[in-house]
Amino acid sequence: MSIKLFYQDAYIKTFTSKILKQKQDKDGNWYSVLEETAFYPVGGGQPSDKGFLHNTEVIAVEEIDGEIRHYTSEPISEGETKVEGVIDWKLRFDHMQQHAGQHILSAAFEELFQYKTVSFHLGKEHSTIDLDIGDLSKEDADAAEKLANDIILENRKIETTWMTAEEANRYPLRKELAVSDNVRLVIIPEFDYNGCGGTHPRSTGEVSSITILGWERQRKKIRVTFVCGNRVRKQLHEKQTILSNLTEYLNAPEKEMKNAVERLLEKEKETDKALEEAKEQLLSYEAKELAEVASEQIISKVFKNRPITELQKLARYIVKENDRCVVVLVAENTDKTQLVAARGEAEEVNMRNMMNDVLPLINGKGGGKESFVQGGGEPSISGEELLQEFLKRL
Repeated sequence: MSIKLFYQDAYIKTFTSKILKQKQDKDGNWYSVLEETAFYPVGGGQPSDKGFLHNTEVIAVEEIDGEIRHYTSEPISEGETKVEGVIDWKLRFDHMQQHAGQHILSAAFEELFQYKTVSFHLGKEHSTIDLDIGDLSKEDADAAEKLANDIILENRKIETTWMTAEEANRYPLRKELAVSDNVRLVIIPEFDYNGCGGTHPRSTGEVSSITILGWERQRKKIRVTFVCGNRVRKQLHEKQTILSNLTEYLNAPEKEMKNAVERLLEKEKETDKALEEAKEQLLSYEAKELAEVASEQIISKVFKNRPITELQKLARYIVKENDRCVVVLVAENTDKTQLVAARGEAEEVNMRNMMNDVLPLINGKGGGKESFVQGGGEPSISGEELLQEFLKRL
């Protein structure tokens, strides 16, 4: 078992160690096991460290069967018995900020409202905790965020110590211990006592700040999304850039932006409604034109790239105007051929039977009733051929 330097000092950025073995796993991925390591393996909701071993990139670290495997982008040069490890410190410190921030935020929810945290995930952009509650008010979220940031500003120590389970249970633990022996307790004095194997900064002040981004219901729990430390600044910069751009586009100051957007959305609704009415009117005119140029009571046409919803409306307009006609419309679209057929009330032909006869020609599916049917399938034959096959049955 490798010596875990990250537990001795989470601030170790470089180290030298002996390679105990280098192998490929069952999937062919190369990994090395070291005598001692400062690379933190994935676990407890925290991702693994990344960095380099002897100029070879470490892309993941996992603890499997008691050994810490450093997965590398390629095998380390043969003959190397000792390697220098270099931790991606920016990534490591980000993980330390987010993990310590999670402890603080979870403790704040529990201290104020007795809301227990049942799971934690540290993601690339933001982190989440799942609270064992069915609903969360904005007032409660704001209060927990404020208390968490107050604890950060107090710059309390974050202590880690090893002890037995019996010794750990003498503290007011926030959750049950996951191990029964060799417990690593992370302590924020007079605020949080938690068994944890992750990496943390030396004080709450190094977390810098915590911001709750939002929350949602997840399987009878409430999932709270948050960011800490440098991620808060990143979020602020990104959102400020978006707001600045929107201020220019909407020609409104930030405080008036909500009203400006509401006006814009209302105008869009009015425009959409007007467009829909215009489309309906155009379809009505088109239907009348089709009916007028038809020399017989059978009205048929093949269209290119026409949505089936328009074919349906055209067919309904036509049979409404002429109750003694039959309408057959086909659309040749990029990846499928679609067909709509209808008859007026004075006709008795069964459109559904004819549709069932022609759909196998395009390996298609469809449905409807005797007076109105629609269907579609593969473009295995041309639209004109499909139309003629349907007309034969009339």
